[in-house]
Amino acid sequence: MRKHKNIKFLRFSILLLMLLLIALLLWLLWKFVPRASVRFCLLAVCAGILAAAGLLNWYQRLQISSFVGEICETLDALMSGRQPEDYHPYEDSLTSRVQGKLLQYYDIMNEGKLQSQKDKETIQGLVSDISHQVKTPVANLRLYAGILKNPALPAEKRNEFLGTMSGQIDKLDFLLQSLIKMSRLETGTFALHITEAPLKDTIAAAMSTVWARAEEKGIALLADCDSGITVQHDPKWTAEALGNILDNAVKYTPGGGSVAITVRPWQFYTRIDITDTGTGIPEEHYNDIFQRFYRGQEAAAQEGVGLGLYLANGIVTRQKGYISVKSRVGKGTAFSVYLLS
Repeated sequence: MRKHKNIKFLRFSILLLMLLLIALLLWLLWKFVPRASVRFCLLAVCAGILAAAGLLNWYQRLQISSFVGEICETLDALMSGRQPEDYHPYEDSLTSRVQGKLLQYYDIMNEGKLQSQKDKETIQGLVSDISHQVKTPVANLRLYAGILKNPALPAEKRNEFLGTMSGQIDKLDFLLQSLIKMSRLETGTFALHITEAPLKDTIAAAMSTVWARAEEKGIALLADCDSGITVQHDPKWTAEALGNILDNAVKYTPGGGSVAITVRPWQFYTRIDITDTGTGIPEEHYNDIFQRFYRGQEAAAQEGVGLGLYLANGIVTRQKGYISVKSRVGKGTAFSVYLLS
């Protein structure tokens, strides 16, 4: 309100000043210009100047009104989710420049909105997956707990059920740890600490996670990695990724088979081949095996939740690497992990 009053006062002051100047001009003409023809010529010139100034002011107001109208139309179009009709990106005008900035701002905000919606859908999917995967072991634990409440249950059966419950708890813990890692991976809340580090230590850490199971099944673990090879990677998370691939290799390789790790440095990437003599993967499922919770028909008899290769691929990809796979059913599989040299 105060600003509006100030504008009115300013307009009144300008009008009063103009009247005073016109009065002063008339007085000067009648005082110092004796010839009437000259006075009237000067008055005509002054009137023409005033008229030109008025026309210029009217034209500027018209331009401002047109500018405001086009900007309002642009904003209306963006708010309704459509592109403005009168936008000329290659026109060098004030309107086009302002419209361009508004469109840039709209694109940024729209991208943020889409990302927010994507994050929301991801969280909803995670909650749904966690609920579905946890339901079965929790139901089993409740069942066994109900059976153990029976005081007439023989000690031998009680110990058997307690052992089964312990196994279910281990499975539930493994599942929850995998789900936590998956959620951290998808929401981007885990931090990678990429350094130039020897690859042999990372491979040794990965192999240690499957050594006992491989020995139990009589599977030979072989590694060929020069001690001087270093790559840009996060040792902890890369060991996790390689360990998941090795776990799959040991899991689906029959007793007496072998799992071999071979490292070959290239110009830009270092290639880590993990080869097994397992059951193999059909070619049409090469992409499926990297999806979360995917388990093929041949994997139904094995333990697992279908997150190992999904996590491995996500970890390697976030280090600007990638994984490829080649396999022959009944002959074995070779996973190739590429990390920046």
